[in-house]
Amino acid sequence: MNTRRLFARSRLQLAFWYALVMGGILTLLGLGVYRAIVQANWMALEREVESIAGTLHDSLEPMLPRNASPTGVLQKMLPDLCLVNQPCQVTPTLIERHTLGISDRRLYYIRLFDYQGNLLAFSPNQPSSLSPIFNQKIWQTIQPLTGDRYRQFTTILHSASNTDQSSWGYLQIGRSLAAFDAENQRILWILGLSFPFALSLVAFSSWGLAGLAMRPIYQSYQQQQQFTANAAHELRSPLASLLATVEAVLRIDSSHSPEINTMLHTVERQGRRLSQLITDLLLLSRLEQETTIEDWRVCCLNDLVNDLTEEFLELAISADIDLSSNVTSKEIYVLGNKSQLYRLVSNLIANAIQYTTAGGSIRITLTSSEEIAIITLRDTGIGIAPDQQERIFERFYRVNRDRSRKTGGTGLGLAIAQAIAVKHQGILTVESELGQGSLFTIHLPLVSAPIVRS
Repeated sequence: MNTRRLFARSRLQLAFWYALVMGGILTLLGLGVYRAIVQANWMALEREVESIAGTLHDSLEPMLPRNASPTGVLQKMLPDLCLVNQPCQVTPTLIERHTLGISDRRLYYIRLFDYQGNLLAFSPNQPSSLSPIFNQKIWQTIQPLTGDRYRQFTTILHSASNTDQSSWGYLQIGRSLAAFDAENQRILWILGLSFPFALSLVAFSSWGLAGLAMRPIYQSYQQQQQFTANAAHELRSPLASLLATVEAVLRIDSSHSPEINTMLHTVERQGRRLSQLITDLLLLSRLEQETTIEDWRVCCLNDLVNDLTEEFLELAISADIDLSSNVTSKEIYVLGNKSQLYRLVSNLIANAIQYTTAGGSIRITLTSSEEIAIITLRDTGIGIAPDQQERIFERFYRVNRDRSRKTGGTGLGLAIAQAIAVKHQGILTVESELGQGSLFTIHLPLVSAPIVRS
């Protein structure tokens, strides 16, 4: 399957699932917000109705006689209301008097019942299809055959002269839910129109986030492909040389022993190159995968730098390069694998000798600053271009491939050095200028000197 198509499909699937999950979360969140707003508005509406009913209740009770004609009393007390079975004169002052400044008085109606549940009076603006049959429920939601819904509250009335606290009658206050329903409908429209917009934003962002999430994987896959191609290329050259030499040996007569010996030396040299390449690859793999530090010990960097300087001195002299070191007299210790630290510094020295022309110089220094050990290696070699300085730590990358092949380099030395530095919680950096040389710097965390027990 095409690699780009595979990653594009994976990105699309990741974006789809992300958008689906986020869409579900937004839906639940929107429903929760809608329910919370509706519940808050509903409670505020009921508190308003209950407050108005309480005001009317407190105004009416002191004026209610125990023994009197209900019709006559209501005509004197509430001339605004319409009495049952009598002509109704609309003078809406009662609702206005008790609801002014609180709400729209046209939203409310009032009904009065006696203690037997018979309707005595009602406000003219009550719904025409409202049933005259009394219902004792405190709160009711009424849906007339035509018109708006109403929320109705019922409270008991007692006369002032009633000593046994028996009921004189009942007061009902109803409020239209038209504004409430319209507000809820408006919120639903807002949520309904904003949800597709929010979902489209989630879809676009999920596509972008999926791309960001897939980018490291795609880059890693590309690096693996590049590594495979480079490894195959590096292995192919010595293998081809080995096969050609072996075929030549097989064709040569056994009496030509000097030529056979020369060819066998070529086979041995190419075999060692292959062996070293495989060893380096295995070391890189272990450095990237292993997490154990059980074999780590306290190592003295002074001895390590001095030993390596002496070891590479003969190679530097043969290449007409001045190799020197400046190691502080204070002993500097780090925690790590000694053989790996040895490989770290030796790779940098070998790389400097390889890319420094005859008559040049290489200087190694060892110092410390606060809690950090610092090893620097400065050479007067060919230098590294700025655009290549970030790539020199990649596997198989060479600044000058032709020169590296002649000197036997494989492009793994700096990659191994970088991996060892990272493994030891250190940093390996490079500063370079073409034609002026390079400066490699290693920073490693310091540890206390080991305790010598007698």
